[in-house]
Amino acid sequence: MKYATTEITSAEILSDNPVHQRLYFPYEEAAKIISGKVLELGCGWGRGVEKLINACDHFTGLDKNEPLIKALQEKYPKHYFNTVNLPYLSEFEDNTFDFIVTFQVIEHIQDDHMFLKEANRVLKPGGKILLTTVNKEYSLSRNPWHIREYKTEELKSLMLKYFKTLDAKGVGGNDKVWEYYEQNKASVRKIMRWDIFNLQYNLPAWMLRAPYEFLNRMNRNKLLDQSEGLAAEINWDDHYLSNEPEKCIDYFFVATK
Repeated sequence: MKYATTEITSAEILSDNPVHQRLYFPYEEAAKIISGKVLELGCGWGRGVEKLINACDHFTGLDKNEPLIKALQEKYPKHYFNTVNLPYLSEFEDNTFDFIVTFQVIEHIQDDHMFLKEANRVLKPGGKILLTTVNKEYSLSRNPWHIREYKTEELKSLMLKYFKTLDAKGVGGNDKVWEYYEQNKASVRKIMRWDIFNLQYNLPAWMLRAPYEFLNRMNRNKLLDQSEGLAAEINWDDHYLSNEPEKCIDYFFVATK
């Protein structure tokens, strides 16, 4: 099943490529870490599911989108997929999983404290959660699909309320990655000059989602055309784990129960 919204980000739409590659990179890193029983919270259309499945004994994938979950269950019948109303994980007993992977999800969750509390509960003692989310300092506009975004110390403080230790890293990028980011930043600023009443922050989120989708897609297509191939050339291995998360577009945090 194919999804083509700019928020979900397709692997098959060329203008989505820089974002898709940045979002896929953490799965490559996760595959080096995980083992045993793994739970992914918010597996979406399965961007990195196969990578995770190949690195663990048993995989459980949860998402709110029933058609996507059904398609993934049919594709990977030896593993388990189900719909879920996050943050609650009432289907699972305490101390069930060795690892939890949750990439670009917590920013969508109303009760982020319960989200982490439940993750801690279903992890085995010594189990780890691998979490990515956008760095608020590098957001270029309000995303109406996000409940909130975090600065570095805010996310550290939140996660350490529920986990013993935290390894705080970020998703870094090479010159190609940052050149695209700067082009995107300049392009978004041109668009936002028309928002003279600051409507992106004054209107309710639901009213902004349709124009956000339209403008975001228009902007990505424009960048693809004017970047002389850069948008199409960026690959997941143009990214790396950085020890300076505050200087990265996304965080990559690993916390231990």
